[in-house]
Amino acid sequence: MSEGDVNDGEDARDADDADDGGDAGESAGNSTRRKPVVVVVEPETPGNVGTIARAMKNFGLSDLKLVDPPELDEDGEAYGFAGHAREDVLPNADEVTFDEVVESYHTVGTTAITGEDDRSHERWPFKTPVELRESLADVDAPTAIVFGREGRGLNNDELSRLDEVCSIPAADDYPVLNLGQAATVILYELRDLTVEETQLPDTAVTRAPETDVERLHELFGDFLEATGQREHRREKNALLLRRLLGRAHPTEREVHSLLGTVRKATTKLEHADYLAAKHDEPAYPRE
Repeated sequence: MSEGDVNDGEDARDADDADDGGDAGESAGNSTRRKPVVVVVEPETPGNVGTIARAMKNFGLSDLKLVDPPELDEDGEAYGFAGHAREDVLPNADEVTFDEVVESYHTVGTTAITGEDDRSHERWPFKTPVELRESLADVDAPTAIVFGREGRGLNNDELSRLDEVCSIPAADDYPVLNLGQAATVILYELRDLTVEETQLPDTAVTRAPETDVERLHELFGDFLEATGQREHRREKNALLLRRLLGRAHPTEREVHSLLGTVRKATTKLEHADYLAAKHDEPAYPRE
C-alpha cells in the first residue's frame, strides 16, 4: 500500500490533471463521468478492508483510500477477503489523511444514525443510496464516498466537514450494518454510474410468439368447454387467463409446455364424456 497525497501533488479539482481514482477519465456506459473513490476512515479490522475492496471490484471501482488503516498483511484477512481485488484494488490503495480527502473531493459521508430533523445539521438532511445515485447521475466531479469506523462510524465533527450524508434504510431497532456490508449496499446502488456492463443478459425474458400465446388461449377455451362449465363462467376464466399471461410474459418453452398439458387434459375430458355416453352412465359431475 502506497502512502501519498490523494492527488499525488496535483489539484484533484482539475478535471484534466486530477488523479481521482486512476479510472477518473473512464466512463460508465457512454458517459465521461469520473467514478467515485472510496475512503475508509480508521478501519479497525483488515477483513473489512478486504470486503470493501472486493465490493469495489464487483461494482466497477478501483481507487481505495485509507485513513490510518491497520497493517494489511498479504497473508492476512484483508487479502483473504478481497477475492480478485487482491490483485489490484487492495495493493494499490493509498494511505491519506482526512484533511486531504475533504480538500480534494466532493464528499459523501455515510452513517447509520441520522438526525430526526434539521436541528441536527451534522446528520441531516440525508440521502438514501438510491437518492444518492440519482443526485450524482448528472454530475461530473471528483467524488469520494467516505465510510467510518466499525464501532463508531464517522463522528459529528467529521460529518460536519463533509458535503453530503448518505444512510441505508434499515430496521429501526437495529439499523447499524457491518462496515463491509454497508459499503457493499451503497456501491451496489451506485452501479449504474460505475459499471459499464454486467454479466446479466440484456433481457431477462423473451416473450413467446403471440401466435403461440393465442393458440394457448384457444386450447384453454376448449378445455373450459370440456369441463362443462356454464358459458358465463368460461368467459370469465378465459379472460382471467388472458390477463394473467399478459402480466407474466411467458417464454416460448413455458407456453409450449402449457399447450401440451391443456391439450392432454382436454382430450381426457372428452374421452370421459364419450365413455359415459357409450355405456349409458352418468357423466362426471358438472355444475
